[in-house]
Amino acid sequence: MPKRLKRIYGSGDLHFITFSCYRRLPLLASPHSRDIFVDALRRVRAEYGFKLVGYVLMPEHVHLLISESARGTPSTVLKMLKQRVSRQLRSKLQRGVSEEQQPLPFAQALKGLPQFWQRRFYDFNVLSHRKKVEKLDYMHRNPVKRGLVEDPKDWRWSSYSFYQGRGAVLIEMDVVE
Repeated sequence: MPKRLKRIYGSGDLHFITFSCYRRLPLLASPHSRDIFVDALRRVRAEYGFKLVGYVLMPEHVHLLISESARGTPSTVLKMLKQRVSRQLRSKLQRGVSEEQQPLPFAQALKGLPQFWQRRFYDFNVLSHRKKVEKLDYMHRNPVKRGLVEDPKDWRWSSYSFYQGRGAVLIEMDVVE
C-alpha cells in the first residue's frame, strides 16, 4: 500500500472501504468472530450515525460501503470499529470461551499476534450511482468467487440478503440513491 494515501472527506460521498486482518490471516474465519464484528458494526453505526449501504465480511478482510458521519471521519469510524472487534475477540479469548464458539486454532493464532488488524485501509470515494451498484455487486460476489458459498444468499455476513430479499438479514442497510 502507498505510504501516503490521500483521503477525501467532507464532500458527502459514499466511501468504499477495504481493510484486512493482520498479515491477511483468516481471523474472521469463524461464524462467532464474524457475528462479533456485525454486532460491533451495529453499535458503532448507532454511535457515529453514518449510513451503512453495504458490507461483506470475508475470513481475512472486510468491505464496507458507508456514508460520512457528522460525528467523525471514516478514519475515526474505522478506528473505533477495529478497536472494538479486536478487544472483544481478545477479551473472550482471555475469559476462555468454549471451543465451539472460538475454535482452538483461532485462539492459538490470536494469542501470538501483536495486533488483530493491518494498520491501514483502502478508501475509494463513490461518486455515482453506477459505481455504487458496481461496488455492491463486487462485495456480494466476493464469497462466491472465493468458493465459500455457491450463492450469495448463503453467505450470512453480507448486505446481499437485504437487497435481494433472499437469506437472513443480520443488519439493516440504509438505502442511498
